[in-house]
Amino acid sequence: GHQGQCCLWTQGTTGPFLAATLILIYESPFNELLLAHLPPQPDAADPLMRKPGVLAPLLGLGLGLALSLSRTWAADCGTLGPAQRLAFTPAAKARWLAPRARKPGPLDPLYSTVRSFLSVVQLNPFPSELVKSLLNEPSSVKVDEVVRYEAGYVVCAVIAGLYLLMVPTVGLCFCCCRQRRRCGGRLKTEHKAMACERGTLMFFLLLTTLLLLIGMVCAFVTNQRMHKQMGPSAEAVPETLLSLRGLVSDVPQELRAVAQQFSLPQRQVLEELDGVGLSIGGAIHAQLASTVYQALASVLSLGQALQVSADHLRALNATSVGLLQGQWDLQPAVRERRDHLLTLLQGPGCRGCTEALSQAHALELGADFGQLPPVDNVLHRLQGVPKANFSSMVEEENTTFNALPLLAALQTADAVRELKKAVNQQPEGLKTLAEGFPGWDGASRWSQALEEAEQRSRPYLSELQKYEKYRWIMGCVLCSVVLLVVVCNLVGLNLGIWGLSAREDPSHSEAKGEAGARFLMVGVAISFLFAVPLILLVFATFVVGGNVQTLVCRSWESGELYKFADTPGNLPPSMNLTQLLGLKNISILLTYQQCREGAALWRVLQLNDTYDLEKHLDINQYTARLQQEVQSLQVNVQSLDLLSPAARQDLEALKSSGIEKIHYPGFFVQIQKPVVNTDMKKLAQELERLAQTQDNSVLQQQLREEAQRLRNLHQENVLPQQNLVAKLNLSVRTLASSAPNLQEEASSILHNVTYLKGELPSWANRVLRNESECFLSREMGYFSQYVAWVREEVTQRIATCQPLSGALDNGRVILCDMVADPWNAFWFCLAWCTFLLIPSIVFAVKTAKYFRPIRKRLSSTSSEETQLFHIPRVTSLKL
Repeated sequence: GHQGQCCLWTQGTTGPFLAATLILIYESPFNELLLAHLPPQPDAADPLMRKPGVLAPLLGLGLGLALSLSRTWAADCGTLGPAQRLAFTPAAKARWLAPRARKPGPLDPLYSTVRSFLSVVQLNPFPSELVKSLLNEPSSVKVDEVVRYEAGYVVCAVIAGLYLLMVPTVGLCFCCCRQRRRCGGRLKTEHKAMACERGTLMFFLLLTTLLLLIGMVCAFVTNQRMHKQMGPSAEAVPETLLSLRGLVSDVPQELRAVAQQFSLPQRQVLEELDGVGLSIGGAIHAQLASTVYQALASVLSLGQALQVSADHLRALNATSVGLLQGQWDLQPAVRERRDHLLTLLQGPGCRGCTEALSQAHALELGADFGQLPPVDNVLHRLQGVPKANFSSMVEEENTTFNALPLLAALQTADAVRELKKAVNQQPEGLKTLAEGFPGWDGASRWSQALEEAEQRSRPYLSELQKYEKYRWIMGCVLCSVVLLVVVCNLVGLNLGIWGLSAREDPSHSEAKGEAGARFLMVGVAISFLFAVPLILLVFATFVVGGNVQTLVCRSWESGELYKFADTPGNLPPSMNLTQLLGLKNISILLTYQQCREGAALWRVLQLNDTYDLEKHLDINQYTARLQQEVQSLQVNVQSLDLLSPAARQDLEALKSSGIEKIHYPGFFVQIQKPVVNTDMKKLAQELERLAQTQDNSVLQQQLREEAQRLRNLHQENVLPQQNLVAKLNLSVRTLASSAPNLQEEASSILHNVTYLKGELPSWANRVLRNESECFLSREMGYFSQYVAWVREEVTQRIATCQPLSGALDNGRVILCDMVADPWNAFWFCLAWCTFLLIPSIVFAVKTAKYFRPIRKRLSSTSSEETQLFHIPRVTSLKL
């Protein structure tokens, strides 16, 4: 299963190196030493990975190489993370005007009624030609044209004139009549329909009085509302002019402030450049760590295996020489002992020696160590191996690799300095962001015109507020006059009704009814006296407020005012915005609509040909140079050798030593044979037993001596030979199990390390390019934030014309909703009261007659009224 996986992996794109890595040697007695230097493997529980040998670390090496390549080729920027969010300081000044709007209230129906009335009064459309002549050549304006346009107001003026003429005349005549007691007196006689007439007149007088009261209250409220709103409205005019003044004049200064904030992403990039070398080195180290560590572990494992194999080979050679030398010493001694024993045991005096004789016949050498295969050539090739200290070499290479981040920081220091110089520069477009903004002369003229308008408006506004105060006082006085008339009517009605109810009492006084009639006449007198100022104030405010509503507000709201301003020749040069700013012909209506939609100032003023924001925000040349400098970053990993020259020579010697060609079965053939075919210790014991059974004392003594000589020979010669054989057996078995694979291991390691040594620079370069692109992308994120912020700041806050549309909207709200509507509602209510004074006068005069005492009553006794008010007369007696 694992071999199948290995084959599957080798079919990838990692090349022959990975395939060669995965088919390394499966067994080695020193794999445990390698595994001690490696991090825990994910498949440590796999039997193949636990099997002795160097396959496990080299399999991990191959997988590490494949994963490293895939991670390098995939642009993974997780180590750097996204760009931080930069906090820019707003550069636009606070010139935004809060949108004004009149809150809905109970007076809205009254305002709508007044507007409807004015729409009936002024049916003519906006007088473009008349206004054009009035603005350009006031002397050419014809009176008949004005009268024709103001026909509705002329009719109202005629009505006001008639009122102004008739009411004072009627009042004067009424005063003369009252002085001659010919009108406004009392009833002379009673009649049947008097109660009905009196009740009808009282009802209509009360109704008229209530209508007067309602009109007076509305007039007083609208008068107070207009006076309250006049102050803030007048103060809003300079504020609006200041806002419009800064709309163009402050743009270059604010654009310079915006360009200066380019230093914010610059500082951030410069701070991150300080650690870019360590960051790149750390990324290279992290990407190659698994591969390099496992390669070094494999080298260490093979170096240790080489050391053990060389030691065993030398031990094998020394043991073979010792055995051969011992064999040379042992062979004559064994032959001598055999001959002596055969002579003794074959003698006629030896009884029961058959068993011992057969053993003596077998007393000869078993193994022939002269037949051992030679290892001199292999040993000669491995002479002095290993020359390198693999443990210290791997530790040194490991230290060198772990110092890669610091090495990368040192190697990229010069490139980082050049990169910082490039970052410190400012893009050419940003340098001219403010200087390239068009309309400097136009901006100055705009600012100057608005400044003059502001300065000129302040005295007029002060005068306006002063006259508004006078108007307010007059309005309050006249409202109070109307209130006084209402009070007189109400008090007169109350006293008159009280007087009428008291007539049922025969002893009542006519004073209450007379007082009620007098109060009504006082109200009539006040009405006659103040009718003239009332109608004059009404007509004056009506003419001003009505024309403001019909001529200005109505056309402003419908857009006709903008169309009039857009028509060439309608406005004088002093009021022509296009000539004022020195721009192309622009439509005020289109400008207003575009400003409400949030269009940029240069688009509204048609400056796209002379000012292109995107061109100034184009930092491609700047970023291209940064990219070029980033691509110049280089990290050299040639100092990472993985194999020192001595270690390479050791592996080359092992590779060409032929250690795998040693004929190890020839060793096992001799090792399996005994040193001596007969067990000399048992033969000695047998001779001791025979000596005890022999009758011949001489023979006994000879047998005991031979037994002792055999023991000495075994102890001095045979036993050392046996120990050497055991040592030889260990070395041969060790080499036999590892030597056949060592040459292949050495070849694979040499090939793999050589390949890795050649590929490490390219892999490191791929990681460097990937990290450089990630770093560049992160740093470009800061500049992208700046560009996006500048685009939003310039188009929506600095160079936006929304304040212009806001100022126009606020101007319409101030003039029409907050001033004109209360103004017109005030004169409408006051006119209401003024014209209601006529029926109030009539009904008061008529009603007052019924409140005074009646001169002559009806004499009919059948009349209920006559009987009700009958008072017996006192007659004088003649004596």
